[in-house]
Amino acid sequence: MIYCGIDWAERTHDVALVDDSGQLLAKRHITDDAAGYKVLLDLLADHGDTEESPIPVALETSRGLLVAVLRTGKRQVFAINPMAAARYRDRHSVSRKKSDPGDALVLANVLRTDMHAHRPLPQDSDLARAVAVLARAQQDATWNRQQIANQLRSLLREYYPAALAAVESWKNGLCRPEAHELLKAAPTPAKAALLTRTQLQAALKRAGRQRGIAADAERLREVFRADWARQSDLVKEALGKQMLALLIQLEAACTAADSLAEAVEEAFPQHPDAEIILSFPGLGTQLGARVLAEIGDDRQRFADARSLKAYAGASPITRASGKKSSITRRWVKNNRLNHAGYLWAFSAITASPGAKAHYRRRRDQHADWHAAAQRNLFNRMIGQLYHCFQQRHPYDEALAFPAPATEVTAAAA
Repeated sequence: MIYCGIDWAERTHDVALVDDSGQLLAKRHITDDAAGYKVLLDLLADHGDTEESPIPVALETSRGLLVAVLRTGKRQVFAINPMAAARYRDRHSVSRKKSDPGDALVLANVLRTDMHAHRPLPQDSDLARAVAVLARAQQDATWNRQQIANQLRSLLREYYPAALAAVESWKNGLCRPEAHELLKAAPTPAKAALLTRTQLQAALKRAGRQRGIAADAERLREVFRADWARQSDLVKEALGKQMLALLIQLEAACTAADSLAEAVEEAFPQHPDAEIILSFPGLGTQLGARVLAEIGDDRQRFADARSLKAYAGASPITRASGKKSSITRRWVKNNRLNHAGYLWAFSAITASPGAKAHYRRRRDQHADWHAAAQRNLFNRMIGQLYHCFQQRHPYDEALAFPAPATEVTAAAA
């Protein structure tokens, strides 16, 4: 059998082919373009790569055009963690020497000796991969929006607490269009105090407000004209200009997050697994799309529910040596899926009576902290999701959280 290793770089790649005995059969230095990809595919074909028996390939990335080209057909592509590749390199050299052709050879030998210990990239459908792109981008945009909003909040606390008091009663606060229009109209406390009812109402209308305009304008006028601590005039003007620059970034981040959310709303329901995912309590379109993005729709990706739980970071990890043993949370995990699981479990507690009872049982009977009880709930529900995927049926509350035996006996009596 032949194995291929590729040391990936931005403009060029080094390729190495080895056989079962570890003998180097060929090596190439290719460019990151269509011509280079053709050289790579021709090299693989010259060494027996066919549709029925493709040569497996190892490299240190799971994204990009090179990976897309290699994943055509039935070829297995392995994304090796760079840290793992570095450990393999140390097995063959104690001098810690390093070169790109040498790294390609190391990656090929990783497959030759330990291919069974590594997972190939999942064979997800194109729709699942498209949903993954949109869901991850929307998640990044949401995080970016919140980060900029926190920066703006911190800046306003320095010189403009009235603005924070004005928007605190609105959902999403500084991310709302009304807040943006007010800050544009009055970037400093002095200008805010001069705003009339008519100007405040006009700002709310520009933001799209249709109801409660007069009452909200009156409230804002009182807030802006209240007595607040002030910076000096020159400092206020400078901070106001800084605030306006930050506000431009926040508006762009809000627009990006909203447009990507709309794209997710359009793409995710088209996937066959959407019906199963949305049947679970606590999972809506955005959060369900994030779960699908990280799990994928390749049913052979995870051998069992335990594998999926470990991948999500929901199951604990045991460390034992001699007479010492400890059980701790799992730190090596898919961080995106773990974050989605945190939100999922948090929502499920109020959306599902069974989930709420399970959470309370972990808190009361097992003395878990909130985070531990919530993680245990996520561990259980993601195992149920795996079962529903395998059996192709939606979530059933009665099967997911059956009533305790004492309650069943009492009901029968």
